[in-house]
Parts: sequence; structure tokens; C-alpha cells
Amino acid sequence: MSATPEPTPDRLRAIPSRLLAGVALAADRLVSERLAAEGAHKWHFATLVALAEAGAASQADLSRRTGIYRSDMVAVLNELSDAGYVRREPDPADRRRNVISPTPAGRGRLERLDALIADAQRELLAPLTPDQADELTHLLTVLTDHHRPTHPGPQDAR
Repeated sequence: MSATPEPTPDRLRAIPSRLLAGVALAADRLVSERLAAEGAHKWHFATLVALAEAGAASQADLSRRTGIYRSDMVAVLNELSDAGYVRREPDPADRRRNVISPTPAGRGRLERLDALIADAQRELLAPLTPDQADELTHLLTVLTDHHRPTHPGPQDAR
């Protein structure tokens, strides 16, 4: 047995789906490690981003915006609420449901998580020039949009 790993066969290195899966694993690891160091995870980030970009929302709306299953969203909102990053208030239009909104601490938390995510992206894309990184992002967006379900439902956003 050799101490150095055998190189990946060229035919395998030429399969786009295999390459995407490998990079996705690396990206997920980088982002998860950065967020975990701050006691956060991707669902916290996604929820705070959704609130920052589209404003206060019901739990169901947040689930649709983020792709986090409703049952998982309850736990995410409990964690964010317990930490003081979001607040739940009765919806004036329908007192049976709550409206979730970010607190000032939640907005500060999102700024910190944004910086961590940006750092992870820089590390992930380090071998690329800025133009290549922009082109990769564009191409991944094209692929994502093309393969998006016609009737999107909550996806596992982990």
C-alpha cells in the first residue's frame, strides 16, 4: 500500500455531477465549520437573511422563503428566540398566528454571520480569479434555476 493516495481517474474527474458533489461537500464543510464556531448553523443564517430581505413573516412564510421544513422551522425559531435574535408577536390580522421579526441583536448577529459566510466563500473560491468566481456563480445560478422544481416546496436547506 502506498502512503500517497492514488490520483482520481481522468474519466471520473470529467463528470460534472461528481465534481459538483465534491465541491458541495467542501463548501458545506467550510460554511458549517465557520458557523459552528459562532454557535450557529445554516438554518439560523437562512432565517435571519429571509427576515432581513423580506421583513417580518409568519412561520409558514419563513418556511417557504428558506426551504426549511415547517417542523424544523419551529426549532430554529425557538433557538433564535431564546438567544434574543428574533421575536414572536401576534399577527394583528390573524391573532391565531405569530409574526416573526428580527431584533436589533438579530440584525447584529446576521452581520457577523454574513462576514463568516463571506470568509468561507473566499476560501472556497481561492484558486479562482475574481472573473472566474463570478462566472462560476453565474453558471451555478443558471443550473439551479433550470433544475428548480416547478412547484417548489420546502426543501431540506441543511
